Amino acid sequence: MLSKLLTSALFAGAAAGLIAGLLQLVFVQPVLLHAELYEGGDLVHLGGAVVSAQPELPGFDPVRDLLSIVFTMLTYTGYAMMLVALMLLAEERGADVDARTGIIWGVAGFVAAHLAPGFSLAPEVPGVAAADVAERQIWWYATVVAAGIAMWLLAFGRNWAMWGVAVILLAAPHIIGAPEPDTFTGPVPTEIAALFAARAFGVGLAAWVMLGCFAAYFLDKEQRRAD
Repeated sequence: MLSKLLTSALFAGAAAGLIAGLLQLVFVQPVLLHAELYEGGDLVHLGGAVVSAQPELPGFDPVRDLLSIVFTMLTYTGYAMMLVALMLLAEERGADVDARTGIIWGVAGFVAAHLAPGFSLAPEVPGVAAADVAERQIWWYATVVAAGIAMWLLAFGRNWAMWGVAVILLAAPHIIGAPEPDTFTGPVPTEIAALFAARAFGVGLAAWVMLGCFAAYFLDKEQRRAD
């Protein structure tokens, strides 16, 4: 079982991470670089000044961009290991896991790791006001764990009590509330921050769908080979 987990997770994580890294370079990184120009004072939009929405951004940086892709591949490999482990556990409970059902697993992973915490603590560009990092990290991890358990209960729960607990777990972090800054200030235009959040969610959804599909496909392939 361990060999199935490692092999499936490595292939799935590397493939999904590579595609996610390339998507980030094309769609997310330019927005980040644009925000950094405001953070560093190279661009200023306050005071009624008219500023071009298409500034000259830094070009391709082989070291930075390659490291970004490698880090993304490692991150999604870690996600894949957890996902494949859960898939194996689900199979023991009688669930069918293949590339098509893997897409659903991927969507559930996106909800747990991105959408649930992002509902109250949206992805942030550099230069915006933010609460204490440690407080945000604690809230983020707690929300992801709660959402992950909720996804499992919604998928495999067999009565209304389990489904009710899932709803409570999904709602509780947001009822408690995410850490917020004392004041809302920052040099970055709201349009850039909104675009960054939208693209971060879009790339995250695409990456998790591919991760779920790849993880289920490679796991199914390993099991067929073992048989």
